[in-house]
Amino acid sequence: MGSSGSRSARCVVHQPTPKPNPELDKPWRKFDWRQKEAIKEKLENFSPSSSAVQEIKILVAGQVGAGKSSFINSINSAFQGRISARALVDSSAGASRSFTRNLKGFTIRNGEKPLPFVFKDIMGLEADALAGSQTDDIINAVFGHVKDGYKFNEEKALTHKDQHYTSDPKLSDQSFCLVYVIAADTVQFTDDKLIDKLKIVRRTISDKGIPQVVVMTKVDEACPLVKKDLRKIYTSKKIKEKIQMCSDKVGVPLSNIFPVKNYHDEIDTEDDIDVLILKALEQIVQIADDILVDIQS
Repeated sequence: MGSSGSRSARCVVHQPTPKPNPELDKPWRKFDWRQKEAIKEKLENFSPSSSAVQEIKILVAGQVGAGKSSFINSINSAFQGRISARALVDSSAGASRSFTRNLKGFTIRNGEKPLPFVFKDIMGLEADALAGSQTDDIINAVFGHVKDGYKFNEEKALTHKDQHYTSDPKLSDQSFCLVYVIAADTVQFTDDKLIDKLKIVRRTISDKGIPQVVVMTKVDEACPLVKKDLRKIYTSKKIKEKIQMCSDKVGVPLSNIFPVKNYHDEIDTEDDIDVLILKALEQIVQIADDILVDIQS
């Protein structure tokens, strides 16, 4: 009896549940990783479409710690062929307040040669009403009303009575694209109040035809697949999901969202990091220059 009872007992082997594949079968965006030098040459030979503008101004906004200043430094590094740190960055962990306090323009250089685009770095955005950049200051900066060197006041936006306010800005004072820098690893946690600030800015400048672009940073922190191999960025399910989430939250179309990795702890430049940065820059410059074409026509 005992032997027949043991024969009836069955050994059930539980197969481990296979992990879902984090990678898509094919890239969700076509990308040529060999185009670095071609993009560099194109940007080096770029000139604005309007004779009234010598350089394209681009305003960079974003949440505190998203990597605004690091993005500007990474662009400069891609052209210099070495790590550049002209825009000062706060490296303290978990920084909750903006390190950038004054409006400052950074001309991108290829070696010693200045290129015809300037990035304007502003105070970081914060969710609270009286913290970080005020929406009116961002809007005024886009339209050229804010002079370089203006120190942002968290409690009060710049007024027309201030010495740093330009009442009648020239076309060349204006920014022709607003770049939102958003971190991929925290996009899902972005405070709704901060998103509301971005939407106020977006609505106001869109009425005047100023385009917006999102540069999504820290892709390596958001996705282990990409951390291991940056070239997986356009086959990563997680990065595609983050891009869609960002578009849904901010309202910027997918075609105007560019995932990148900023230089952070590297001591030498790398082609794969450079080409993503340069492609984002090329698209930003083209989108901004399209506004000048419209103005000219």
